[in-house]
Amino acid sequence: MKIAIINGPNLNLTGKRDPQVYGTKTMEETMVEIQREWFGTLFVYFQSNHEGELIDRIQEIAESGDCNGLVINAGGYAHTSVALRDAVEYAREQQITVVNVHLSNIRVREDFRRRDLLEDVCSHTIIGHGTNGYKEAVEYITLLAR
Repeated sequence: MKIAIINGPNLNLTGKRDPQVYGTKTMEETMVEIQREWFGTLFVYFQSNHEGELIDRIQEIAESGDCNGLVINAGGYAHTSVALRDAVEYAREQQITVVNVHLSNIRVREDFRRRDLLEDVCSHTIIGHGTNGYKEAVEYITLLAR
């Protein structure tokens, strides 16, 4: 099994930026925990602050056909990027299970964060569970792959 985890802008600061909202655990710590828990699963991790790089990577994953699933936290682009939405939709068309993750509860935050352009093109969305949302996303993908 192979699962890609893609993070958008500012998620490289997880554990440092606004810990009251996003928590204190870094993405590196989260990835180590995930790899330990799902030993034997290959994880491919990518983070970028640049929209085009995220789109390119999602397209590469979709066209390669070698990933069972994709976990995406698009950061602020989840609220603004139609182009990223189209790339995620393409991945779904290629039979990739895509799980959308938000660290915070976007439903109770600022109005502009409540709209998620990716939600309706993803297989599942996890909101407000902090970095545990990544683990829930991996669990969802692995259960569907059985």
